[in-house]
Amino acid sequence: MFHLDKHQTTIKREITAGLTTFFTMVYIIVVNPVILSNAGIPFDQVFTATIIASIVGTLWMALAANFPIAIAPGMGLNAYLAFHVVGAGSGITYQTAFSAVFIAGVIFIILSLTPLRKQLIEAIPGNLKYGITTGIGLFIAFIGLRQSGIITADKSNLVALGDLHSPAVILTLIGLIISIVLMVLNVNGALFIGMALTAVIAFLTGQIHFTKGFLSFPHLPEGLLITNPFGALGDVVHHGLYAVVFSFLLVTIFDTTGTMIGVAEQAGLIKNNQLPNARRALLADSTATTVGSIFGTSPTTAFVESSAGVAAGGRTGLTALTIAVMFAVSMFFSPLVSVLSEVSAITSPALIIVGSLMMGAVSNIRWNELDEAFPAFLVILAMPLTSSISTGIALGFISYPLVKLAKKKWREIHPLVIIFAVLFFIQLFILNGH
Repeated sequence: MFHLDKHQTTIKREITAGLTTFFTMVYIIVVNPVILSNAGIPFDQVFTATIIASIVGTLWMALAANFPIAIAPGMGLNAYLAFHVVGAGSGITYQTAFSAVFIAGVIFIILSLTPLRKQLIEAIPGNLKYGITTGIGLFIAFIGLRQSGIITADKSNLVALGDLHSPAVILTLIGLIISIVLMVLNVNGALFIGMALTAVIAFLTGQIHFTKGFLSFPHLPEGLLITNPFGALGDVVHHGLYAVVFSFLLVTIFDTTGTMIGVAEQAGLIKNNQLPNARRALLADSTATTVGSIFGTSPTTAFVESSAGVAAGGRTGLTALTIAVMFAVSMFFSPLVSVLSEVSAITSPALIIVGSLMMGAVSNIRWNELDEAFPAFLVILAMPLTSSISTGIALGFISYPLVKLAKKKWREIHPLVIIFAVLFFIQLFILNGH
């Protein structure tokens, strides 16, 4: 079913890769409820909804597309929903906000059923694709450095070196050394083994405390938040949430498309500039977004942490199936998962190492051609500095046709690139309320 021989992988390697990805991204089932609870949504509601959406999207990716990519509610849009759509005196309830998410998800499914998204992947210029892969690598390495405390916020210089004597940083550095040594020695499952050993050290040094037990039963205090599709559409029309729907739609399309390109490129799945089973894969996040909104969570996206599993050897849907099973299990182990995910030193080394692996794509960019290099440079620069994959892609899309026109190479610009450049310009400079 997963064609393991064709992809030159094994069951053990795929399961190990799935566990690696899961433990690098499981923080989302804690962080997402924390962020969305600022909009007044019960923590348990979002916790369960986050897991349901993740299972739906990741299972689809596993069984329909045979890709080692995980789907879960994305960072960024959850804060947008909590603080911009619902908060800041907007007068919009979170129930109404989820109506906007639901409508965006339905439109997303319709778009994913058309050739548009597959054509978009093929229309993105090669140098922008390499820039996306590199930018994502820098972005997730930056996340690892920031979460671990190796770098911290600084008023005068934005970022600065953290306290290298703190227990969290020391543990991260130990985990990083263990993981990189195992990687250099080509040990199968090196990243997962590194995380496991780091967790043991964290327990022995008292950095992990199991004070709330291990088991709890999942529940939805509010029940289903969307029960009538037409009612959801009415909410959007009544409150004029068109810009909100557009923002959800555009950002989610490119978050997943960009991440999928980056991870698929890393896994060697893109052949002749084409991604096999692309249309099936692109239905995963749109379906999960729609289902997730019904239960009470923000839009889903492909997770950049999937690259950790690819680095551990994951190449097929069996990796994704493992992730989905772990999400299902975690629904009953929320206290345990919460404790492990809160110790960033366990997962940060994997993110830093994977970031370095994804940097390899930068060598493929044609740096001697400024009209090709500069848009890719903007993508690479913007992703880690804005903490947004879609913003980096947006700046690349906007700048690419401009420099090509200046160079009188307008024939090299795909019409879809121009269309989305205009849409990104509208989204960034007109609709963006920040």
